[in-house]
Amino acid sequence: MPNSTATRIACFGELLMRLSPPGCELPLQSPRFNVHFGGAEANVAASLAILGHHSVMISALPDNMLGRACAAELRKHGVETGSIRHVEGRMGVYYLSPGAVHRPSEVLYDRADSVFARTPAEAYDWPQVLAGAQWLHLSGINLALGETTSRAALAAVHAARAAGMSISFDCNYRSKLWGARALRAPAMLREIVGHANVLFGNDRDIALMLGADFPHVDAIARFRAAADAAFATWPHLQRMASTERLHRNVDDQDLLGLMATRDRMLTTATHTLSGIVDRIGGGDAFAAGLLHGLFRGMPDEAMLDFAITAACLKHSIPGDVNLLREADMLAFLAHGGFEVRR
Repeated sequence: MPNSTATRIACFGELLMRLSPPGCELPLQSPRFNVHFGGAEANVAASLAILGHHSVMISALPDNMLGRACAAELRKHGVETGSIRHVEGRMGVYYLSPGAVHRPSEVLYDRADSVFARTPAEAYDWPQVLAGAQWLHLSGINLALGETTSRAALAAVHAARAAGMSISFDCNYRSKLWGARALRAPAMLREIVGHANVLFGNDRDIALMLGADFPHVDAIARFRAAADAAFATWPHLQRMASTERLHRNVDDQDLLGLMATRDRMLTTATHTLSGIVDRIGGGDAFAAGLLHGLFRGMPDEAMLDFAITAACLKHSIPGDVNLLREADMLAFLAHGGFEVRR
């Protein structure tokens, strides 16, 4: 359970049911699906709760067996669910076709007209659901889902600012979700980032929002240039962080972490990931790890190392959520080896 000195963080976003075939099968290759619950903000909320923080999920779910099962899954991880609205309607679903070797994974969304997508900003009592929280976390997926969820995300951000809370924002640009509204994405993302203290994004996100070009050949140099542009644009912003991934194939990749502050650029060692089990939620694990380090007052280097460790270890966990605890990340950082722990 969270301890009495833990940070209370509110996460706002859609909760989803994920259906994926077993192993590396194609969908409906056999008549089976594995079921997991998640969502960008929910993954962060669950991971932070597991790491000992007070996580509160703000969302809307259908008042049926699927919605109740999803809320119960969050509670199992220690997330507070009292701020989730349960109303009549449908649950957002996505289908994951897991990749293998040189066949990439593919996502099919079935979330149009979900309960969350239909819930207006006015349905949430923002002072009440944010009460006692020091931090708000949300992502650009809220903006991509439509005008209703965009207004709700802005209302959450304005209420958090009025309450003196800090804000973290994950750009999470998903072209499939933006669809015909993609031309509006830069302006809408810019408005939210203008309130953020911590931004999870990379040079491509900054280029999209600012209409800029970062032609540097080196990935680290591109990130640094993009971060400089972000800091020059948004005065509230104090940190920008991202992972950088090199693909050899679907199962074997390299991962490192990048973070810029207003006066420093930090990178982690490059970690080799072989035999990846499930990479979905790796970015959310990274975000939760960085926020955990920030809340615990870790030095910048230790904070970033913890975040990339969380992201790496998530690749070994089926499902959307990093289920590992702080001790697991610290053992990885201490080069604890691969022997069976007895």
